[in-house]
Amino acid sequence: MTEKIKEVIVVEGRDDTRRLQDVVNADTIETNGSEISDETLAEIALAQAKRGVIVLTDPDFPGEQIRKIITRAVPGVKHAFLRSGQAQPADHHSSLGVEHASNKAILAALAKLYTPMPEAPAVISRQQLQQARLTAGANARARRQRLGDILHIGYTNSKQLYKRLQLFQISTADFTAAVAQLDREEQLND
Repeated sequence: MTEKIKEVIVVEGRDDTRRLQDVVNADTIETNGSEISDETLAEIALAQAKRGVIVLTDPDFPGEQIRKIITRAVPGVKHAFLRSGQAQPADHHSSLGVEHASNKAILAALAKLYTPMPEAPAVISRQQLQQARLTAGANARARRQRLGDILHIGYTNSKQLYKRLQLFQISTADFTAAVAQLDREEQLND
């Protein structure tokens, strides 16, 4: 068995817990959906105080809502992200979920953690986002999706991208390298 992960991992449900425990030795807290109870938030806060917390939710709208609720209620939690394609069920008829991710995808997500710093000064400007063609244009949505994959910060719409980059203090160097990779990939596909 692998080493035990110190932090408690917050997931959405039992299937996510079972899947994670197939891959890593970790304790979990299940939110049981986006209607997180006060008791669950208190449990997460206690886990954060004692061991630290990693939030690993589905890469969809409800998963993002859960992240926002937890981040507001329990400052300092870490976030791990799966890309949509990594959480796709084999039959494509079910919804996205951590329970569908491969071992490799789960390990990669847990290896690249972010801790939000809401009071931190802006590093990436809105002008840089526009220059990188991430806020408007024909491919802006696809570019934001790919940028989120490269930086391991998940997908956001154009309004939320600025906040997400600031929240996780993505450096100018990392942002510039990711945009350069985006541009190279687009040139190869043309």
